[in-house]
Amino acid sequence: MEGKAVNRLLIVDDALIMRMKIRKVAEQAGWTIVGEANNGEVGVQMYHEHRPDLVTLDMVMPKLDGVGALKAIRAANPEANVVMISAVDQKDKLAECITSGAMDFIVKPFDEIRLLNFFRQTLQ
Repeated sequence: MEGKAVNRLLIVDDALIMRMKIRKVAEQAGWTIVGEANNGEVGVQMYHEHRPDLVTLDMVMPKLDGVGALKAIRAANPEANVVMISAVDQKDKLAECITSGAMDFIVKPFDEIRLLNFFRQTLQ
């Protein structure tokens, strides 16, 4: 990430309404959405295809959950920037995500201002 603006986002969430909300907030913060996936398996494929600067991952999804997708993405690129956005507020899952390389964990329903600030800070 040295010397280049972070601005390409991949959104991975099985709920269309959540993808729409994340998209809206990210675009307000100046991000370009390079793709959206409704499960972890497609999310990992899209990561390889688009190589975004940041990925938002839901925790609970069909085919491959967020932790599995996080591990697959980080195995492909140990420098990948991933933030978990999930309604699951379990300390063990949070710890697993952080030790697996997630840069942050945002609990749904998220505060749009917190998410907006996260996206803006990550751009700098």
